[in-house]
Amino acid sequence: MTAEATIARILAHPRFRDAVGVLAREHERIVADTIALTEIPAPPFAEERRAAAYLEMLRAHGLEEVEQDAIGNVMGRRRGSGNGSTVVVAAHLDTVFPAGTDTTVRREGNRLLAPGIGDDTRSLAVNLGFLRALDAAGIRTRADILVLGDVGEEGLGDLRGVRHFFTEGRHRHAVEAFFTVDSPEVDRIVTGGVGSKRYRVTFRAPGGHSYGAFGLVNPAYAMARAMLGLADLAAPRDPKTTHCASVLGGGTSVNAIPNAVWMEVDLRSADATELARLEREFLAGVEAAVAAENAARSTREGPVTVDCAVIGDRPAGHTPADAAIVRLATAAVASQGFSPTHEWSSTDANIPMSLGIPAIKIGSGGRGGRAHSLEEWIEVEPAECLRGMTASLATILAAAGMEE
Repeated sequence: MTAEATIARILAHPRFRDAVGVLAREHERIVADTIALTEIPAPPFAEERRAAAYLEMLRAHGLEEVEQDAIGNVMGRRRGSGNGSTVVVAAHLDTVFPAGTDTTVRREGNRLLAPGIGDDTRSLAVNLGFLRALDAAGIRTRADILVLGDVGEEGLGDLRGVRHFFTEGRHRHAVEAFFTVDSPEVDRIVTGGVGSKRYRVTFRAPGGHSYGAFGLVNPAYAMARAMLGLADLAAPRDPKTTHCASVLGGGTSVNAIPNAVWMEVDLRSADATELARLEREFLAGVEAAVAAENAARSTREGPVTVDCAVIGDRPAGHTPADAAIVRLATAAVASQGFSPTHEWSSTDANIPMSLGIPAIKIGSGGRGGRAHSLEEWIEVEPAECLRGMTASLATILAAAGMEE
């Protein structure tokens, strides 16, 4: 059966129509859950309060095997009729915003505004809505559906939640498909995982008075050489490859040769081989910059040294366009009048993609904007949200094997 026929069968099924009706009736409950979770701060590496609240929501729904793992992920299982094979439906608990950020939700008609509300708090609430709709409609699936609220997706979190799930989690060997529900828009299906390597590079030297010790090696000059070397590295458009010197720091006074300076850099590529090439050339350039500074000025008090610490390592991966999970998602999105596109991004799906597990990012329904800003917003117009949720729920059920 083609993907289009499979989706059409699901959409026409009376129980699925009942589930869509439940989603429509529970629109304001999903909105209320979104607001409640958004107003529980979940800054980087401090998702505990939101995780605890979401764990109780999963438990209150009556899922089986509701638990929190060693890294902080929370999850629960909706049992299927099969042999324990599992489809994971995930959304991340964390936001990019530091502790102390005001996450109070402001509502202006159908628009909700608050840091983190679309990335990715709405998805947590929508996944709960999916569970209620499936149960109310009496829908059964062949595979188990494991609902996952994971930690550490953003920034220096480095996908640590999903990484732990697939390297040490007890469910990892049963996963046959993985969905991360991330951002409202359903037309943008992420099938490719952009890999990244992130470094904090620290240059050290003896330092000294800017006038009295003039002529000694200066670690800031070494860092400047390394930055210019990075700027000159090849960055092909296909596969798309990028580099950025993004955060800088160090020094003690305007009239002192610094004893330490540092920079953080972000290296990315859609291709693992290209990313490895970029990383190799960057590190060689750092060593060359240090050597050049040590040759250019006096090392009588000691040379410039460097430490390159990895602060992020996201694997590249890809779920091909002809994979069943991609074809099903594409058909489901198109069935609701959207124009689906296949895109590359960096999401929780990177990890299973890199392991060869069918994985994509889908949307929670509706629209949003200004992600990662204090003015982040989502639109929760009921009809638009319902169309998007219908597409994503049909995709999940097709992958999990909705029973007649």
